[in-house]
Amino acid sequence: MIETIVFDVGETIARDDRYWGSWASWLEVPRHTLSALVGAVVARGLDNAEALRLVRPGIDIEAEYRARESAGQGEHLDEADLYEDVRPALAALRQGGVRVVIAGNQTVRVGQLLRGLDLPADVIATSAEWGVAKPQPEFFRRVIEVAQASAERIVYVGDHPANDVHPARAAGLRTAHLRRGPWGHLWADDPETIATADWRISSLMELVDIVGG
Repeated sequence: MIETIVFDVGETIARDDRYWGSWASWLEVPRHTLSALVGAVVARGLDNAEALRLVRPGIDIEAEYRARESAGQGEHLDEADLYEDVRPALAALRQGGVRVVIAGNQTVRVGQLLRGLDLPADVIATSAEWGVAKPQPEFFRRVIEVAQASAERIVYVGDHPANDVHPARAAGLRTAHLRRGPWGHLWADDPETIATADWRISSLMELVDIVGG
């Protein structure tokens, strides 16, 4: 029986278009250039922040975050950034008695912005707020705490096998790999991802049937 479903944020709940577009503007490079570099580092299995370091070698990303905030160009997230299936899927799951949690590798600011959207979720938290990030085991221990269920009754949903599927499975959670965004599409048919994920989905609405089934 599934009691809680936990959702990643980037390319699961929200599109990353604005995120990378704002970085391209800040670093004064064409959006296509940064987008292509993100794709390149993803294909090499590297952290997507490496794309920023390719554009500006030696960049202090945290310092740049602060500079962007001071310049009024900090992180922004609103209804337009959400995927269309987010509200109906989360609402249907809650109506079905499932506890809904959103927890991903994001900043404190993104946590505040997400909570400001009044999403149908019981808990919204970010790695920066917890002080620990995926794929570290402690992150998933925190997930289990806020899920308020035993690990085998929790499903973690995400697009990134290395950050979502594999570490969640190692923590004892059930997993759903989402074919969405560059990571989700790139590794959708990877044999290891197929073997590890309990489910592979293309829409969050599929989770409603999974819970019901």
